[in-house]
Amino acid sequence: MRSRRGSRDYGSILLGSADESGFRQRIRIQTLLTGSIVTANLFGALVAVALTAVGIPEPTVFTGELWWVNFIAVPVYIFAAFVVGIGWGTAVAVRDLRWAIADRPPTKRDARRTMRVPWVLSLVQGMLWGGATVMFTLMYGIVDPQLIPKTLFVVGLSGIVVVSISYLLIDFTLRPVAAELISAGFHRRKRSGVRARSVVSWIVGSAIPIVGIMLVVGFGLARDDTTKLDMFVGVIVLGLTALFTGLLLTVLSSVSVTGPIRSVRAGMNQVTAGDLDDAEIVVYDGTELGDLQVGFNSMVVGLRERERMRDLFGRHVGRDVAAAALERDPELGGSERTVAVVFVDVIGSTTLAAGRTPTEVVEILNRFFAVIVRAVEHGQGLVNKFEGDAVLAIFGAPIEIDDPAGAALVAARDIAQGLAQDVPDISAGIGVGYGPVVAGNIGAIERFEYTVIGDPVNESARLSELAKRDPSRPLAAGRAVDAAGDESASWERQETITLRGRTEETVVYAALIDDGPDRDLRGGTL
Repeated sequence: MRSRRGSRDYGSILLGSADESGFRQRIRIQTLLTGSIVTANLFGALVAVALTAVGIPEPTVFTGELWWVNFIAVPVYIFAAFVVGIGWGTAVAVRDLRWAIADRPPTKRDARRTMRVPWVLSLVQGMLWGGATVMFTLMYGIVDPQLIPKTLFVVGLSGIVVVSISYLLIDFTLRPVAAELISAGFHRRKRSGVRARSVVSWIVGSAIPIVGIMLVVGFGLARDDTTKLDMFVGVIVLGLTALFTGLLLTVLSSVSVTGPIRSVRAGMNQVTAGDLDDAEIVVYDGTELGDLQVGFNSMVVGLRERERMRDLFGRHVGRDVAAAALERDPELGGSERTVAVVFVDVIGSTTLAAGRTPTEVVEILNRFFAVIVRAVEHGQGLVNKFEGDAVLAIFGAPIEIDDPAGAALVAARDIAQGLAQDVPDISAGIGVGYGPVVAGNIGAIERFEYTVIGDPVNESARLSELAKRDPSRPLAAGRAVDAAGDESASWERQETITLRGRTEETVVYAALIDDGPDRDLRGGTL
């Protein structure tokens, strides 16, 4: 009898965890059911004794003529009622919860019978107390007819208290079973359960004791031998009974309300902390509060799906691009920005594919791309495109950074060293360009992508071709080195040439080979 979904408890430590084994949970529920019935009846018996002996002392039941009722009939009935009540209740629970005991999915008939269990068990207690009311009223009335209204009121009130407490305790105990039914798609009939619980608490805790007080006053006025002290004591006892009974029922009713609310609050704390995976809660309440729990779980599913889409979106287009798109409505077109561009192109990609299986090629390329992504993201850049076996990275768009040229140059050197260390199967030419570009969304309104267009992109691609002569030394345009800060000291001027497809000459710089300690991909030392 355990829930297989949601987070971890049923709103009370007494009911254990949703992760608890079926056997332990079954023993726990059976023990709590028996304890609930016994507790409710003991409380009802105490109420009856208090009202009979002190609350409404006159007419008294403690006379010699009633010895056979007080010392034989009452104890025998109470003992028999406990035995019958517990046995009958256990039989009803085992019959109607057989599917849960067997740990199998419930049928529609199982669900209907299970939902009736709190009412049936409470009805059993009501029938036993109803029998006691009739039997004791007749027995005491035969000896003294004046005891009829007193017995009827005292035993009847005690029975109503027992039934009310029993229902609330049984409904509380069966939360794990209710969770199983709700998770299987079965729900209770729509009704204002919260309001019904409140009304029951008011009737038993306030209305009936007030009626009792009025009856005590009425009895006192009808009997000439009733003193003011008798009436005072009777009113005080009934008032105390109302206080304790009302408090108990209010606590039980509030537990049924605060439990679901507390579980939702715990789930909200998990959501606030970013833990969406375990934030879904167990739905165990069939009232409006259960709708609140269901609504929270629906919200969590939506947030989880949105986070998954955000993550996938960020992986495909870059997290900065995704964040910018989510903050405002994306539109076609762009704006002019000054950026640095790193272009990395594999050397001998045809030979790489011809000498290996497709699976091996993909595995090598993934390691190749991983080195590039780590270096670019550490420099606050954006890996804009994976073009087969080439990569285009941007520094300075869509997020502006202080030194895009310096960050791009550092990333280029880190990529060259990282590929040599981690992916020796692949060599690549690395080129760095710098200058004004148009950065924005290119395509159609139905389908577009974020990219940059401009001369620095072409320049970096041509420099990567030139860098294939010596893959260990990335090449950069003079504009990139001139715009960089301290990083420019790690580059040396090589030549001035006109790159293929361009009319303007490019001053070419090459990265200095670091003969010192090995540097990791973040520009530090190992």
